[in-house]
Amino acid sequence: EQLYGQGHERPEGDFCSICTLPIPLPTGTHSGINVCCTKRICDGCLYSQGQERPEGDFCPICTLPIPLLMDEHSVFNVCCMKRVCVGCHVTALKRGMKGCPFCRRPLSKNEADVLVLLQARVVKKDQEAINFLGERYGHGGKLGLQKDLKKAVALWTEAAELGSLKALYNLGVAYDLGEGVQQDMAKAAEFYTKAAMQGHVQARHNLGIVEKRKGNIIRSVRHWMISAKMGHKDSVDKRMFMVGGFATKAQYAEALKGYQDAVEEMKS
Repeated sequence: EQLYGQGHERPEGDFCSICTLPIPLPTGTHSGINVCCTKRICDGCLYSQGQERPEGDFCPICTLPIPLLMDEHSVFNVCCMKRVCVGCHVTALKRGMKGCPFCRRPLSKNEADVLVLLQARVVKKDQEAINFLGERYGHGGKLGLQKDLKKAVALWTEAAELGSLKALYNLGVAYDLGEGVQQDMAKAAEFYTKAAMQGHVQARHNLGIVEKRKGNIIRSVRHWMISAKMGHKDSVDKRMFMVGGFATKAQYAEALKGYQDAVEEMKS
């Protein structure tokens, strides 16, 4: 009687940690899992969230989305932690503006002065300042800092805990490549997932690559469909997108159209 009287309810781990709905069986096929807390996220939440670029991806002056890759199409101002698109930056220079085009603070070309300004914001627990300082350590040779990947990871971890989307992505890359930490693809996927579900385009694209490595091509295509429509060029690479014949011509056409629309929206 005990055998048949118990176990009529699915365990807590079978429910999505976000929408709280039961995950279709088998759960491993229809969900992802966060290594840190072993909580599962259903595919419905994974693929429906993060389809809009976050606020930080938009120029604060012209309010247009900054083209990808953003580092190549914008200028990051340490004074106010604002990323301004190249178009607005150039326009400000043509008008004779010598300070930050957003906050108007005079800009210094002295790396020591910039580092002091950055560290002052780090002390105040500015998440983007902490992430940016981590990137300086991660790249090395910037602001007079020596490359220190472990220091970079520590800063990204702090910034991510404070809410930095870019820091989540940077941690994903660190665990993906084993830079500053022991390589751990499960943790890389976890950080990519957290960033992608908040609109980080490159993290979404990288999730597709992670799934491709595992042989889950259909899941890869679903991620690339999203990142393509958000303006990610590599996500519409036909050789990668249609590998194995799992993506249809109609899906590729939809992704390409979405990509073209996104690129048009980013023109300033």
